[in-house]
This record gives sequence, structure tokens and C-alpha cells, in this order.
Amino acid sequence: MQFVERFIRHILNRSIKLLSWICFSVFTGGIVGVIGAIFAKALNMSIDFRMENKYILLFLPFGGLFIVFIYKLFKYSKDGGTNLVLESIHSDKEVPIKMTPLIFISTVITQIFGGSAGREGAALQIGGSIGNFLGKILKINVSDKKIFIMSGMSAGFSALFGTPIAAAIFSIEVVNIGTMQYSALVPCAISSLFASAVATRLGVAPERFFVDSNLDFSSNTAIITIIFACACAILSTIFCEVLKGSHKFFDYFFKNQYMKILVGSILIIFLTILLRSFEYSGTGIHLIELAIDGKAKSYDFMLKILFTSITLACGFKGGEIVPSFCVGATFGCLFGNLVGISPQLFASIGMVAVFCSVTNCPISSLLISLELFGLEFLPFYFLAISISYMLSGYYGLYKSQKFKYSKYGMREIDDK
Repeated sequence: MQFVERFIRHILNRSIKLLSWICFSVFTGGIVGVIGAIFAKALNMSIDFRMENKYILLFLPFGGLFIVFIYKLFKYSKDGGTNLVLESIHSDKEVPIKMTPLIFISTVITQIFGGSAGREGAALQIGGSIGNFLGKILKINVSDKKIFIMSGMSAGFSALFGTPIAAAIFSIEVVNIGTMQYSALVPCAISSLFASAVATRLGVAPERFFVDSNLDFSSNTAIITIIFACACAILSTIFCEVLKGSHKFFDYFFKNQYMKILVGSILIIFLTILLRSFEYSGTGIHLIELAIDGKAKSYDFMLKILFTSITLACGFKGGEIVPSFCVGATFGCLFGNLVGISPQLFASIGMVAVFCSVTNCPISSLLISLELFGLEFLPFYFLAISISYMLSGYYGLYKSQKFKYSKYGMREIDDK
């Protein structure tokens, strides 16, 4: 009789917990989905406006100065970005709700005037701050509040990019490399799926790419893929180091934030005029599409790294995720052209391999490949992601990311 009572009590407790997570996740997914849809449409409108008025780039310094002004106005000059969101999961740090309007406005400004930055980093910050805020007003315990933040991150990523499965896993995987908090799986999955559905219903089309290739997976193509994955791991390390070095350079030489963003803006304008090309402004989606079509230029990946590093280091807002996709895609197109084998396919492999290396999230990378490209070339993606993850070492975009287990053996590690 006691066994039956314990069993019934167990089922009731778990059912109540499940119901509470479902209610919260649907609520979070709905809110973040709506905000994400508004954010996506604002970004698309700003990008369209910039494409029709390309010389608005000349006003980039004014946009930069305004970003610094509004951050100082809200007394939030030391913006931790995505790193702050990750830190809040590791510790008791708060993710202030004012991050949402600030990152929203500043990312749109960055895109309007031609800064080179992504949008998913901003979505993670928006979702994380909303999740933290909801957890705070509901007065839940610290451990559950961390799950709220992860759930909000999943919803934000999913709403903007339209990859709900990858978004749900990414927020769990990116926090601690080597371990995953599966207790967050249900709320992250539900909020991600619901946010994606809401955003889609509100007119945000999910990103999808068609890879035009008839290349078969064989021993020869597997060897070529392994070589390419090794190159992607090296490239991702360079990307991360250039980003870090750029931040150190601007922080060392320009203590004043207004001067820092002004100099960075002028440098971006100068390089754009020198190259006579506006292709390196914005997120890089246009370059990704060219690469998937096999039409990217051989030096596109280097210039995208340069423009993105300057943009983010001098103080403009956005993320590094889509630029990392762009770097990988354009590099893959170059590699495919050099070896004479399907630059279209290698562009798609490069996207997920470099993304995996810079985020240290192999499962999320594999799921992104499935949601963006389908099942047809899964062995290529799987092999490249595995190799690039291992060889990229302990480099990454996020300094707040924790490495719990070694990439090279079954042992725990304390830090990088």
C-alpha cells in the first residue's frame, strides 16, 4: 500500500512540475516570439533600407555615437552581452531587463548604418533577459531561474532564425562544454517550438538553404572532408583570436567610448570605400547565399572577419553567430573551388563546422545542419563537425563558457 501511495505521490509531483513548466514555457515562448518577430521585421526593414541607400554608411559614426549615448543614459555602459547571460547561469548575477530594449535598438542601428554583426547574439540576450525577468517576478528559486534564462535564450534564437530544435539544445549545450543540464530540456524545447510558431505566424520566414550538389559520401570525399574540417578548426581559432585581439586593441588605445566607436566607424567607412564594396556590411546572409551558390570570392571570409572584428570591438551591437556562418560558408566555397569539388556543398559544411568550432556545440551544429540543409548530406556535416570540434581546442566566442570535460580524453578539467 505504501508503494502505491509513493508511486501516486511521485506521479502527481512530476505532473505538477511538468504542468508548471509547460505554462511557463508557452508564456515565455509567446512573449519572446512576439518580440522576436518585431525585432526580425525591424532588422529586415533596416537592412532593406540600407541596401536601397548604401551611402547611409557614411552616417555610421552618428549611429555609433547614439548607441554609446543611450547605453550611458541607461547607466549600462559595461555591457557584458551574451557573456553576461552565460555568467548569470553559472552564478547569481542578474540579467537586467533593460538589456532587451537596449540591445534591440542598438542592433537595429548597427544594421541600418552598415555595421558587420549578426542578430542571433542579440536574440540570445533579449531572450535571456526576459527569462530572467519572468523568473524574478515569479520569485522562484535560483536553480529554476537559471532554467528560465536558458528557456528564454532558446525562444529568442528560435524566433529569429527558425531552427527551434537546434535553438533548444544550443542554450543547454553552450553553457557547460562536456555536460548538459537535461533538466532544462522540457522548458527549452517547448519555449523554442512555441516561439518559432509565433514568429512564423507573424510573418518571420525561417532560414533555409538549398544545396545544389550530387556529391556522394565515399572514402575519397570523406578524406577531403576531414582535411577541410581541420582547416575550419584553424580558421575558427583565428576568428576568435582576431575578435579578442580587436577588443584588446580598442580598449587599450581608446579609453573613451565615444572616441572608440568613432574611430571604428571611420575605419569601417575607409575600408568600404577602399574595397568599393558594401558586401561586408550587415549580417552576411547575402554572402552566405552567394557561397551556397558557389559564387563567393576567394577573400570574402578574411574581409568578413576583419569587418566583424572592428564592428564589435569598437562598440556596435549584434552577435558573432551569423558572421561565423558567413566566414565558414565563404571559406568552404573557396575550398571547394580549389579542390574542384562542389563548392556549394563545402560552403554548407563550412557554415556548420566553423559555427561548431567557435561555439563548441557539436550537437547543436548537427541539428542546425539538419534544419537548414536537410538530411541528404548528413554524413559530411557529421564528420566535419566532429573533427572541427575536437581540433578547435578550448577557444571560443564566449569567455564565460565553461569547459567541464577535456576534448581529448575522459577527464574533468577545471578551466580552459
